[in-house]
Amino acid sequence: MKISRALLSVSDKTGIVELATFLHSKEIELISTGGTAKLLRENNLPVKDVSEITNFPEMLDGRVKTLHPAIHGGILYVRGDDVHEKTILDHKIGAIDLVVVNLYPFEQTLAKGAPDDVIIENIDIGGPSMLRSAAKNFAAVTVVCDPSDLENVTQEIEESGSTTIETRRKLAGKVFARTAQYDAAIAEYFNPDFSANFTTKIMDLKYGENPHQAAEFLKGSQDIFPSIATAKQLQGKQLGYCNILDADAALDLVLEFDEPAAVIIKHATPCGTAIGENIEDAFTKALACDPLSAFGGIVALNQPPSKKLAEKMGETFFEVIIAPQFPEEAKQVYSAKKNLRLLETGTIKQNTNLQEIRSVMGGFLRQSKNEAILSESDFQTVVGIPDKNIMRDLLFAWKVCKHVKSNAIVLVKNGKTIGIGGGQTSRVGSSKIAIEQAGQQAKGSVAASDAFFPFPDGVEQLAHAGVSSIIQPGGSKRDDEVFAAAKTLGVSMVLTGMRAFKH
Repeated sequence: MKISRALLSVSDKTGIVELATFLHSKEIELISTGGTAKLLRENNLPVKDVSEITNFPEMLDGRVKTLHPAIHGGILYVRGDDVHEKTILDHKIGAIDLVVVNLYPFEQTLAKGAPDDVIIENIDIGGPSMLRSAAKNFAAVTVVCDPSDLENVTQEIEESGSTTIETRRKLAGKVFARTAQYDAAIAEYFNPDFSANFTTKIMDLKYGENPHQAAEFLKGSQDIFPSIATAKQLQGKQLGYCNILDADAALDLVLEFDEPAAVIIKHATPCGTAIGENIEDAFTKALACDPLSAFGGIVALNQPPSKKLAEKMGETFFEVIIAPQFPEEAKQVYSAKKNLRLLETGTIKQNTNLQEIRSVMGGFLRQSKNEAILSESDFQTVVGIPDKNIMRDLLFAWKVCKHVKSNAIVLVKNGKTIGIGGGQTSRVGSSKIAIEQAGQQAKGSVAASDAFFPFPDGVEQLAHAGVSSIIQPGGSKRDDEVFAAAKTLGVSMVLTGMRAFKH
């Protein structure tokens, strides 16, 4: 059955004029609403307002316009069913064979921090209703909720005047996934304790962690901004599974800092993190921590890179560079490396009230994100009195430590990491790695531990390497022995009262 009538009502108007122009050329009648109808008329396309079909005006500031039997009857009636056909004929309802609708930008409005009244007005009612009606009747009706599907639909109409049942079924499934995602985002807005794992596919990946594993990149129920899922890729090869994991870890860590900061990640673990007077200074310090491991790593910056920085970064092979914006002069430098991925996140700001979901065999684990950001006033000093500069480094070390696999030990000096040990089965093992990496720089440095020291041996090891101050959660049965060892060795000690395991 050929398509003879289409309803177009979109918030995202990507490709809608081109589609309408094509449909008009095929003598398909166009019905539309509000801004979409206005845009089509501005492009000299004949279009009927929904109000002409329903004989009712749009009312209540646009809250009611498509909720009418003349619209939903034309979408939902079963073609070929004698009773349905008679009902449609008796009430002079015309068939609607193509529905192109995308929803009010609720998630984007929420992510921008809009006031409640604006957020509420971006809850779409008529849009999901039309989409679900059309999807339910996919046997006869083609429904499009994503502008990326317009090209394929246009091609099929060009070839046969309609679309295939396989295409209509696939598009219907996409609609129900999108409306489920949309409703989940709204549910979380009204009740933050509610979280549903509704997702949409961003893309298929070449493979997973290893070439024999299939993988895809999915986006959750809310547009978290900034995030790797919402970042814009400006150049380079398609992201791989491990690239995405590393990029997410890099962005998550750089979001900890207000000062100019640079993070280098390798295998989801920080191998260099620093703050500086400017972004160039921060990157230089971060790279100096472990230039060997930085090769092939992921870099995240919390400020746009300059041309000078882009040139300096070009001296080392990186897989991905993440920044809030990329100035044109920097992009020109990066463009010399065609495979280098640039991810532009937009304004860097800490995300809040996030949920972390991980899979286990047969189920999922969900927890709130480790968002606790401590300040000096939250610390309890139990040994010695660290000066202002030492305390600043302790806070920096603690922020980095949260992002290192447990058991985590992080050595810091002058606002940069100099040694990082993590992912070991003992805290002593992680300390050895961090100390070895730091070398002579360990003298006068500070250390952060993600959990308490069960015995004094870890403190003794760090003190003998030259560490002058340690920050740790405390809470061990042997805290008194640990504190005594620190005092004897001349190491000041600060407690956070909060553990920072990362498994």
